[in-house]
Amino acid sequence: MTRSHDPGECEMTLLVQAEFDGELDAAQAAALATHRADCPICQAAAESLGRVRQALREQAPYHRAPDSLRARLTAQAAPRRVTLVRTAGWRRAAAAFVAGGAIAASVMLALVPSGAPGLSDQVLAGHLRALEPGHLEDVISTDQHTVKPWFDGKLDFAPPVKDLKADGFPLEGGRLDYLDGRRVAAMVYGRAKHVIDLYAWPDAGADTAPTVLERDGYTLVRWRQDGMALWAVSDVERDQLVDFARRWRAMP
Repeated sequence: MTRSHDPGECEMTLLVQAEFDGELDAAQAAALATHRADCPICQAAAESLGRVRQALREQAPYHRAPDSLRARLTAQAAPRRVTLVRTAGWRRAAAAFVAGGAIAASVMLALVPSGAPGLSDQVLAGHLRALEPGHLEDVISTDQHTVKPWFDGKLDFAPPVKDLKADGFPLEGGRLDYLDGRRVAAMVYGRAKHVIDLYAWPDAGADTAPTVLERDGYTLVRWRQDGMALWAVSDVERDQLVDFARRWRAMP
């Protein structure tokens, strides 16, 4: 990777910030992870960004935007633009922390209404990004015995790959993605002409029943099973995505 001439700087630091905003595609995120493993400057930047995000979540007060403002934003902006608006305050806060080493309390309070991007927003942003041409699958196959081994060596865990073709949700492939500061597996399923992304990464908590969320016309279903956090997202009808999660959970 190309470094700047100043030994205290690295050109890749800006990509570290973009990674925290969920703006890197799978290939960029993988390249950055390889670079960061040998770059103490980018490692320090990632740690600083993580501390800011944690401080924003735990210490800053939260003020809910008026319903009238939320309605105007929804009516005037496309879903992806809304996501960018919500993350703008987080990016400014993170950049300020890296540059100055700290954020003044007054600045933190001013940025809280925009808020750090939640995991559901990151999942939806990853799904929308993948729907762009050429981004959906890194490996294209309807065979789980092809998709599952493809992840070997690319992740520090073995993702649970299941084929639900007999249930009307055929496996179509898989890819790497980045969520909440870590590399995750994304299994791609089909439903008629719709795409279902199922994200998976290790989570040692107890199993949980599915929870349904809705964001900008998309449905998300999240649950924990067998040491894995799982998020399904699609624009299929809500009942169909819930049925997908039910069938996936029941399959050994």
